Amino acid sequence: MNRSAGPLADVALVVVSYGSSGLLAANLPRTVGDSGVHVVVVDSFSGPAEREAVTRLAAEHGWDLLTPGTNTGFGGGSNLGAAHATAAGARVLVFLNPDAWTDPDGLAALAAAARAPDPVLVAPRILRPDGGVYSRGLTYLSPRDGTMSGRRRDPDDVPWLSGACLALGAQLWTALGGFDEEYFLYWEDVDLSWRAQRLGARLDVVEDAHVVHDEGGTQESRGRAKSETYYRYDIRNRMLFARKNLGPADLRRWRRTLPRAARAVALRGGRRQFVEGVAPWRGVARGVVEALAR
Repeated sequence: MNRSAGPLADVALVVVSYGSSGLLAANLPRTVGDSGVHVVVVDSFSGPAEREAVTRLAAEHGWDLLTPGTNTGFGGGSNLGAAHATAAGARVLVFLNPDAWTDPDGLAALAAAARAPDPVLVAPRILRPDGGVYSRGLTYLSPRDGTMSGRRRDPDDVPWLSGACLALGAQLWTALGGFDEEYFLYWEDVDLSWRAQRLGARLDVVEDAHVVHDEGGTQESRGRAKSETYYRYDIRNRMLFARKNLGPADLRRWRRTLPRAARAVALRGGRRQFVEGVAPWRGVARGVVEALAR
């Protein structure tokens, strides 16, 4: 595929896949269209059959494919893709989940916003597959207890942008040092948003762009139930974020509210899952144990 000579000429679209060849086949072509944007797919290893399927897709569509031999996690895979893209000359990076899609106009709007003269981290509005609003862009984190809200409830609440789709200039990316790979999966977007603001960057929501996101499409097990991995890392990484970014008083409060937070994460997959198998219990228990060890 020829590289774009238009508004996406300096843009790289980075997608990290883990067992997601079907999602890539459905979502990436309609996102890219005939724009010629530089696509970098990082296939975090999940097995030989999946690696073969993603390799075929990349060859068919002209995507650059990186093939690490292990599961790198979201942050690690994103960092690999971004390093490849910036080495090839990308000045704007757009990160997109394989279970999300937009269109070339949406990509162009995100890229234009990310080219602002001041450092900025950019996201679109996020819609559910049925057209309902999943997120208008900003979510607010309370440093006092780790709760989240779609609106600022306290002056100290800190906004963050979902990693389902993010855009920023390569210069800001370099200054941030990319995603923190210790998270492996979940909360790395909260951490990146936090650190970007600490560096003086602003967060911006592009109203002219939207992404359709089948949330958890890469982590669903069946029905509403989430995977064991989902429960483990979402619970674990809440305390990892607190340890990395908060002071002692806030950290103690986050530890005290861990049981309540873990229960809220567990119930996102519904109650039925807990009488149908041990995997959800195991994921929650492991997440709590690893959180308390931090």
